[in-house]
Amino acid sequence: MSDVKTLTDATFEEEVKNATTPMIVDFWAPWCGPCRMVGPVIDQIAEEHGDKVSIGKVNVDENPGTAGKYGIMSIPTIILFKNGEPAKKVIGARSKADFEKEFELA
Repeated sequence: MSDVKTLTDATFEEEVKNATTPMIVDFWAPWCGPCRMVGPVIDQIAEEHGDKVSIGKVNVDENPGTAGKYGIMSIPTIILFKNGEPAKKVIGARSKADFEKEFELA
């Protein structure tokens, strides 16, 4: 089982650049309704696909630098990073199956 990492402005670059697998990062905020719907879905993906991908979450209110760097305008935004670079961006709440399809986990 994979752990979901809490990423911050201070740790983001190191965690994502040093990830040994592709990393899915959920940009969210506690006040965001759709983010609260997506959170458990991302946790499920971490449990089921932890051997293929790492999972991280960034609270955009607490980490505006990282959110700004990646142009996060709407949340939730989920980005797949490969080799430390953004490879795929999904904006808004989706089903687990949709995320698995978008990030080629199915």
